[in-house]
Amino acid sequence: MLERVVINLTDNAVKFTPDGGRISVVLSSSSGRAVLEVADAGEGISAESLPRVFERFFQAKPGRPGGNGLGLAIAKAFVEAHGGRIAASSEPGKGATFSFTLPVLRPGD
Repeated sequence: MLERVVINLTDNAVKFTPDGGRISVVLSSSSGRAVLEVADAGEGISAESLPRVFERFFQAKPGRPGGNGLGLAIAKAFVEAHGGRIAASSEPGKGATFSFTLPVLRPGD
């Protein structure tokens, strides 16, 4: 399930980044949690649309080829099923960043 989340987030970053743009994927840890962050250099998501990006069938840019509005909703469900949280941030004209955190299990947990 987590592989599907990473694929979805990176596919979206590629889809929304113009030719020649940059995509960043960073894996880190903080306070006993693994953090994966995917940032694109696309047009960004409007402030009105941002709170809805994880809703089923919601598309910030309706009619855009290659999506049905389910990918981020499924990603959210998968991350939460593993005890994690997923978030999105964006500033129009400066791209979008999607990140999720998961608890890090220690041997014996």
